[in-house]
Amino acid sequence: MRVMVLGTGLVGDALARGLRARGHQVVQAGRDPRAGSGTVALDFNALPADATLVRALAEVDVLVNTVGIFRETAEQSFDAVHVNAPLRLFDAARVAGVGRVLQVSALGADPRSPIPFLASKGRADEALLAYSHPERCVVRPSLVFSPAGASTRAFSGMAGLPLLPLPEGGRQEIQPIHLDDLVAVLVRLVEAPEVPDTIDAVGPRPLPLREYVELFRNALAIGGITVPVPAWLARAGAWLVSRAMPRVPVDPDALAMLAGGSTADPAPVANWLGHAPRAPQHFFEGLPLSRMRRNALLGWSLPLMRAALAFTWIATGLISLFVYPRELSLELLARVGLAGGLANAALWTAALLDIALGVALLLMRSRALLYVAQLVLVATYTLVITIWLPEQWSHPFGPVLKNLPLLAMIAALAALDRGDGPDPR
Repeated sequence: MRVMVLGTGLVGDALARGLRARGHQVVQAGRDPRAGSGTVALDFNALPADATLVRALAEVDVLVNTVGIFRETAEQSFDAVHVNAPLRLFDAARVAGVGRVLQVSALGADPRSPIPFLASKGRADEALLAYSHPERCVVRPSLVFSPAGASTRAFSGMAGLPLLPLPEGGRQEIQPIHLDDLVAVLVRLVEAPEVPDTIDAVGPRPLPLREYVELFRNALAIGGITVPVPAWLARAGAWLVSRAMPRVPVDPDALAMLAGGSTADPAPVANWLGHAPRAPQHFFEGLPLSRMRRNALLGWSLPLMRAALAFTWIATGLISLFVYPRELSLELLARVGLAGGLANAALWTAALLDIALGVALLLMRSRALLYVAQLVLVATYTLVITIWLPEQWSHPFGPVLKNLPLLAMIAALAALDRGDGPDPR
């Protein structure tokens, strides 16, 4: 059977592998085709002409749409990615004679939802289900567990926090499904003689959000305390997280989806699988838990170290300019060989450079060269002090000795903090 899988993300890649393992001829279409992987370029924001789409689908037996975004950007909107492009492709599939269309949507998708993500998914679902031909099925998965998935990495990061605030104590119920089970259901829907209109793809039972986080903590051997917070405070925190870390799938809409419930009857999934879907307590079997644990801990410790380092640079610059007695600073500079206007210029230059480094740490996404600059600067300061102010090494408060752990921390950040967080695998 010839299957076109739209999307090269988590579900699309896994489904393509699963279908190829069953002997199907698979073509993947996505924004980032990779050489040798059987993918073709297809940008949902700039689809080719309808006639071109029809030709591309002319010999396809089944079309599966797995494309989705959780958050809008300047380049990708919900309407473009979830509604306009899929509907054009569904129409092209009908004209091309494609026998079946599967739409991977989301649990809770509804065109009347106040949540833009669910509303956009629901509009495409509703339009597809209105077709009399081709055969069509809307698959609505709950949270999908996979070490490579954004939501799973987010939950790992939450589990890694020593103090985790959860809205209303995390009593909201969710029903996560393992990626392998979701893919198995999709493969069966591709191959089945006939398909239902819809199927909610969920795990075997609902469980509170707090319990799901505890499963991560237990599997990764991480201790922590969960603190209940009011819903309004959680929304404010989620808004800040969404602005500071756009790649993390946490924002007020995500909290609204949690509050609205994310559960369904697991019987249809069990029927299609031929057995109950995998229980969440078994999600972690056979996984590289040590790597996941490391990434979970780095998920909060790296931003904390970066923030502490930024504060140190900014505070040092401000103290040099406005707090520490200017005459004492000039005395120290005189011992280095700088006096008069040159000393004042050196003081201001060094202080402003410190402040600039701290601000850059907070704002820049690519920080590799920034860490190199800090290493060079701290090493230079240390060398100058060693040559002209050696007594500072024996100071009881250790102002120069503290440069050694500071250098070590900057070196660690240079190695681990890559701008997009720790190893996502």
